[in-house]
Amino acid sequence: MIRSMEVIETIKMIQEECLDIRTITMGISLRDCCHSESKISRAKIYDKITRLAADLVKVGNNIEKEFGIPIINKRVSVTPISIIAESSDEEDYVKFAETLDEAANTIGVNFIGGFSALVHKGYTIGDRKLIRSIPEALSSTKLVCSSVNVATTKAGINMDAIKEMGEVIKRTAHLSEKQDSLACAKLVVFANVPEDNPFMAGAFHGVGEPECVINVGVSGPGVVKCALEKVKGADFGTVSETIKKTAFKITRMGQLVAQEASKRLGVEFGIVDLSLAPTPAVGDSVAYILEEMGLEKCGAHGTTAALALLNDAVKKGGVMASSYVGGLSGAFIPVSEDAGMIEAVKSGALTLEKLEAMTCVCSVGLDMIAVPGDTSAHTIAAIIADEAAIGVINNKTTAVRIIPAIGKKIGDIVEFGGLLGSGPVMKVNNFSSEEFINRGGRIPAPINSLRN
Repeated sequence: MIRSMEVIETIKMIQEECLDIRTITMGISLRDCCHSESKISRAKIYDKITRLAADLVKVGNNIEKEFGIPIINKRVSVTPISIIAESSDEEDYVKFAETLDEAANTIGVNFIGGFSALVHKGYTIGDRKLIRSIPEALSSTKLVCSSVNVATTKAGINMDAIKEMGEVIKRTAHLSEKQDSLACAKLVVFANVPEDNPFMAGAFHGVGEPECVINVGVSGPGVVKCALEKVKGADFGTVSETIKKTAFKITRMGQLVAQEASKRLGVEFGIVDLSLAPTPAVGDSVAYILEEMGLEKCGAHGTTAALALLNDAVKKGGVMASSYVGGLSGAFIPVSEDAGMIEAVKSGALTLEKLEAMTCVCSVGLDMIAVPGDTSAHTIAAIIADEAAIGVINNKTTAVRIIPAIGKKIGDIVEFGGLLGSGPVMKVNNFSSEEFINRGGRIPAPINSLRN
């Protein structure tokens, strides 16, 4: 039975502490849309998305009004297009991206993910075509998001793919130079990518997923910070317990929305992704949570330990609230989307190297990092390689979403708008990694991958 105090507490979380459902994401399988003629394949893709997701935005809006819970984004993810387009006669997959964009516009969603490829152990013909198409595809569409998985704990690290992704990111940045290289914000490179992630830019509908599914991503950094304010000075056991209880409440709300959306749309319920995904709004920051634990500024010594506690407690609270917690669940640490992170970078407390250390214990990786526009493709590839190594060795998801802002230098501000926010251009180590990246090949899987 729900007590009146719990209702009041939830209302306060929503009205004063920035609690929201960050996204309802419908995952759609396009495996039956393959065809040797690309025009037919694209027509099937458009028809299937617009049919299955026709009511997604309307249902989301109705739930938001009826329950009083803000639902910020409605999104769609699809089977990796490298798989679907591979059997077609198309040499360039940009038109497939345009079809996704058109479908997303028709149904009114905020983003559509799945212009993706999985190349952790090598390329297929379709993978190569898709990756070559990414720069033009992302710069010529508004709603399409792209991801490439270059490593897994089981397969090791595909260094050839990482080298190519450094070059792809640079080309993507140049093609969207007038928008502060915004297209790069829609591209993420993964290690150990999850198949049910509802968050962009990395969302796609994995081949092991159902025909159609609803996944929900919940947020709430502001709620966690407010909860910690009530236990100021308490020991870390109390801090952990407080975060767990708060995460439990947030996850229950997410499961309620997910199940309601699933029922109304007649679509299977997938997972709740409990990720503390910040926004540029003041107070809705993961950095502020870490500072509430006693750090003068995010990035000070102790930040990695504080983030490890936060990430672990969030997961423990979430799994008690739902049997189907999935995706990335934990704490995101994007720079441009987090007001506290931006402040920490500007003050000099937070560097790229410290962020890399933090990715060892956060739920994703280097996210929404702006770097000088003249950063080389080899350096970008080396940054991706470092993150992939962290993911592979530690058997966790890591990712890089990096924006080499053309024409910008260290300390300049890039402006993306909306949830993507703005962020300072960060300093990058200037010593070369070119010879390292040019070795190519595949870094073998670690010994801890042999678990059978």
